[in-house]
Amino acid sequence: MAAGEPTILATSGGYKSGHRTRMEFDLLMRHAVELSGVSGRAPRVAHIGTASGDQRWFAAELDQAARVSGFDFSHLNLFTMPNYSDPEAYLLEQDVVWVNGGSVVNLLAVWRAHGLDGILRRVWEDGVVLAGVSAGSICWFQGGTTDSYGPELRAVINGLGFLPYANGVHFDSEPGRRPLVHRLVAEGVLSETHCTDDGVGLVYRGTELVDVVAEVRGKAAYRVTAAAGDSGGDVAVEERLESRFLG
Repeated sequence: MAAGEPTILATSGGYKSGHRTRMEFDLLMRHAVELSGVSGRAPRVAHIGTASGDQRWFAAELDQAARVSGFDFSHLNLFTMPNYSDPEAYLLEQDVVWVNGGSVVNLLAVWRAHGLDGILRRVWEDGVVLAGVSAGSICWFQGGTTDSYGPELRAVINGLGFLPYANGVHFDSEPGRRPLVHRLVAEGVLSETHCTDDGVGLVYRGTELVDVVAEVRGKAAYRVTAAAGDSGGDVAVEERLESRFLG
């Protein structure tokens, strides 16, 4: 196993503005590579952009960012058909799989139609680091909150479930995220939920949360659980998890 054991980095970040390119990979994306343990060669990173429809223009921006970072970077596209005849063999050759943001609802549907849910589980169990941002974070969990259905945030509860929690992203930048997570956890729609401010990532070894890392100082993660309230129903309890700055 490249990473020693199954590893996931779930983030609300990973990109920054570039100097000579429109964008560059920030510290969270670089940390995914570090978690893989690769050395002595360019890290192999596969990007999956299903959540935004495999936009070729964005893939080209990522290619430029990868050139700056020195990554051996490639893409698994599913639109209009898979660009590899054996996606599992391709992904097993990678050090990191990075999933971009967009519609997590559409991502999950398309992945299941192509059997990628089972493939990614086997890739994860084989030691390839799974990572991503926003929809590419929520997908690894049981569910979370999403704007996939429209501007009004709703719950998604059919995630891949590699991690036995729910996930909240963009916790500090989108005002509707926190109160909805609290309500859904209190109502039992979501289980224990792990949330990230923008610029923060959660590191899991197996299914255990082992580290909270950040590419922005002062940002944090949060654990939201249900507890019995004074009036008889459950209430949400939020615990702040301080981050370790990667800079």
